[in-house]
Amino acid sequence: MTREEAENSDRGLPLDERITGALVGAAVGDALGGPVEGYSPEQIVERHGGRVHGVVGPWNGAAWRTARPIAPYHKGDGHVTDDTLMTHALIRVYATVRDHLDAYAVADHLVPDLMTNPRWIPELEAEAIPLQRIFLAEKWLVARLHYGHVDPREAGTGNIVNCGAAMYMAPVGLVNAARPAAAYAEALDVAGAHQSSYGREAAGVFAAAVAAACAPGATADSVVAACLSLAKDGTREAIEKVCDVASRHTDFESALGPLREAVTPYDTVGPDYRSPSLGARRPSRLHAVEELPVALGMLVVAAGDFRHAVLGAVNYGRDCDSIATMAGAVAGALGSPVPEGWAKTVAEASRLDLWEPAAALTAVTREIFARDVDRRRAHERAFAELAGGAPECSD
Repeated sequence: MTREEAENSDRGLPLDERITGALVGAAVGDALGGPVEGYSPEQIVERHGGRVHGVVGPWNGAAWRTARPIAPYHKGDGHVTDDTLMTHALIRVYATVRDHLDAYAVADHLVPDLMTNPRWIPELEAEAIPLQRIFLAEKWLVARLHYGHVDPREAGTGNIVNCGAAMYMAPVGLVNAARPAAAYAEALDVAGAHQSSYGREAAGVFAAAVAAACAPGATADSVVAACLSLAKDGTREAIEKVCDVASRHTDFESALGPLREAVTPYDTVGPDYRSPSLGARRPSRLHAVEELPVALGMLVVAAGDFRHAVLGAVNYGRDCDSIATMAGAVAGALGSPVPEGWAKTVAEASRLDLWEPAAALTAVTREIFARDVDRRRAHERAFAELAGGAPECSD
């Protein structure tokens, strides 16, 4: 699909299709990026004899069980990673609460789910509690909230600052479809239990991006504009710089190096992704996680096209499963079709129903919208009485 075709394609999709596109798209991006996570674009080309164009096997082939630094995870062959596991866990919280969430919902519902409910973990090829798969930054939730009894609104303080909270915030954006400011505020509250500083900010902005992508007529450029209207500090500057560079490219191949160069001043990890710098992942108002600006940049390069944006994210390397998760969620919410073959392969390989969580979240989103309407009308009546006039119709 050309840039012109993507920008002029029909975006008039109903809510259920946008939610399905975003969630299935996020899972597919996650699975495609998993096997090349942590490597450079040059290493990916050397390993695969060219760019990755779909589902590939583990980096170390049949030796994945013991090969460091990946062992014991089976990354590849269509297996989703913790990005998708956490996204689906958050959807289960929404399905329980059936209203907007806050940091206390993380403590009351998400943490117990991670600790007590065994589920199929694709990368382990076994049933286990999710806590046995999630990364240290996510284990922090259990340590601080379950064992430390920290105020959920402050529990993220002290954690390593990364994209751990941002990677699973798509459901917050979908529940607040077409209301990026509301998505931003809710995600900041939810993510306060997990992250601080620019890690928490990335969670808010990513949720806003997904919400903005759901608006009728949305484009990659309008999504970026919504993000820039809300983002703060280094996160805002990183998105602006990366997307400005991205706007000069129409193919991810030519954009790989320039996007990395544009985000480098804001990235604390440094050039060697597996050996972070001394100042890596520490709080700062000047920095940003790398994943979100690059995901949005690839979205701009692809003019919102799912396949192009996700493949650009995957071949970027570094934390490319999370980059492709974010790019896939936003492109899917925009209405760009997720390739059926990819979705089917990922669902079968991961032994996950990728469509059931979308159906569940769609039902919850409609319920929350109805509650929001009732709350807004109650406020209008109360304000009208206070102001001494008749309430204005909000329809």
